[in-house]
Amino acid sequence: MVKVLSVGGSIVVPDAPDTAFLNEFSSMIREWLAEDKSRKLILVVGGGAPARVYQNAYRAVGGNAKEDNQADWIGIMATRLNAQLLKAIFSDLCEQDVVYDPTAAKDFTGRILVAAGWKPGFSTDNDAVLLAEQFGAKTVVNLSNIEKVYTDDPKKNPEAKPLDTISWTDFRKMVGDEWQPGKNCPFDPIASKKAAENGMTVICAGGKNIPNIRSILNDQNFIGTKIG
Repeated sequence: MVKVLSVGGSIVVPDAPDTAFLNEFSSMIREWLAEDKSRKLILVVGGGAPARVYQNAYRAVGGNAKEDNQADWIGIMATRLNAQLLKAIFSDLCEQDVVYDPTAAKDFTGRILVAAGWKPGFSTDNDAVLLAEQFGAKTVVNLSNIEKVYTDDPKKNPEAKPLDTISWTDFRKMVGDEWQPGKNCPFDPIASKKAAENGMTVICAGGKNIPNIRSILNDQNFIGTKIG
């Protein structure tokens, strides 16, 4: 049984690596895997603060993120640094190198597989969907700094309401069809299109709520939004 967690980089590295979270997260994942030897977990990690800091630096010195893919490559390299950190933390359970190309991942020999960004035009959300497809997982759990998807940006619209469930049709109307490096939305538009086509479910939930993440992994009641 394979589960897929897409872990937002802002959870792992909000400013600097969050060692308190990583300790809690590692302990919970190890306990969850130990309960059932058939369980396997794919962890796909985003760029977090390193991606934003370096992308902003690039733009500040005249980089044109709209005309080239350099901002995307900078973000991708940040995801790879964060993924290497997770690979190191779970080195006894993760036998393989960090996956960069999700379409080339054919084997899953350990208990955990760690993946990072692939190439310009895609976020790590899309990598998570491709890996879920590759290894037969029908649900992707997307962990970020928001607990639920809202009807609008709650920071800009005080009338925005949290959602427990939303259809792919309605969700895709909200997020659009185009990916932009550093775009802030609950789930990447390209990944959303692919997940909808594959009949997948995506669960968006807060990444710092460790007991809630465990409930999601156990298919129990949880706080979050189910897209499908």
